[in-house]
Amino acid sequence: MAYLSLQGINKIYPNGFHAVHDFNLEIEQGEFICLVGPSGCGKSTTLRMIAGLENISKGEFLIDGVRANEMGPREREIAMVFQSYALYPHMSVYDNLAFGLTLQGVDDDIIEEKVNNIARILGLTDYLDRKPRALSGGQRQRVAVGRAIIRKVGVFLMDEPLSNLDAKQRVTMRSEITDIHRKVGSTTIYVTHDQTEAMTMADRIVVMKDGYIQQVGTPFDLYFNPVNMFVAGFIGEPPMNFVNCSVENGCIEALGSNVALNNILSDDMLGKYEGKPVALGFRPEGIVLGEVKNAYVFSAEVVLTELLGDNTNVYVNVGESSLILKVDPHDTPKLDSTITFSVPYENAYLFDLDTELVIEKK
Repeated sequence: MAYLSLQGINKIYPNGFHAVHDFNLEIEQGEFICLVGPSGCGKSTTLRMIAGLENISKGEFLIDGVRANEMGPREREIAMVFQSYALYPHMSVYDNLAFGLTLQGVDDDIIEEKVNNIARILGLTDYLDRKPRALSGGQRQRVAVGRAIIRKVGVFLMDEPLSNLDAKQRVTMRSEITDIHRKVGSTTIYVTHDQTEAMTMADRIVVMKDGYIQQVGTPFDLYFNPVNMFVAGFIGEPPMNFVNCSVENGCIEALGSNVALNNILSDDMLGKYEGKPVALGFRPEGIVLGEVKNAYVFSAEVVLTELLGDNTNVYVNVGESSLILKVDPHDTPKLDSTITFSVPYENAYLFDLDTELVIEKK
């Protein structure tokens, strides 16, 4: 296991493109960190700088307190799993797993013991004689993971390793990688654009956008305490709903509708935002059908329903806003009907539309 410290890390390419801005993060030994964000947000570039595959333009990277900026990839004792698996097609599974140890000059008896142990952990014992082309996508991914962890390095880096798998395989491999991490205990940094992977696997998640860190926290923190509209809308499936509003005469009024919303701001905050645009945010599951007390109440037109088994996604229009509600399948409303739903105050968020930052509630 290794402790990593990234202090003011920047990546600026020769053409002037600034890919990563002032990236600061302390990663504890044995921690599982997910870097998540849309394509082009800088997460893979950050991972490559940690691996030593990209130079750091500015800032300091420490491994166990030792500056690693100038270290080559081999010196950093880091193993990386790529999206493409990067297996040797002419080698058997056994030889792919053993290759790194062979280069290190490890004795054949020790290599055999290590390969068999890793194969047992990953469920590959019956496939050691096969070539990669004879394996399924999930099996090839397990070989790639096995080749990394067999070296017993302090840090594992994984760059979207599940993106080539189908939905069922991704679910299976998520649990397998989490289980492997628990058994091996190495510090792991995992890059993905899939927030579901991040939420189900990580100890902490780093949400990135346009090269900047937006928020760092546990999956629980990011889901229930987002710091801005981007994090609130990126984390969660379906994403958080936003209704454009304004603060008028002590009330929060939804734009494009006739619904006046009781405010949940302190007097100081209410005065600060009087006459300004804000957004009311709430999770699709954070609603109650019908009208209840201590809640924002909306009248909405149903435009689409999606029965998913355990719940139904109901698409509605409220004034100018298109929203998604998550309801019990037995309560699925009819298309083109008008329904009433409530958002309890404790389930509501308010955001400053100028800064997109969350507004502290009273």
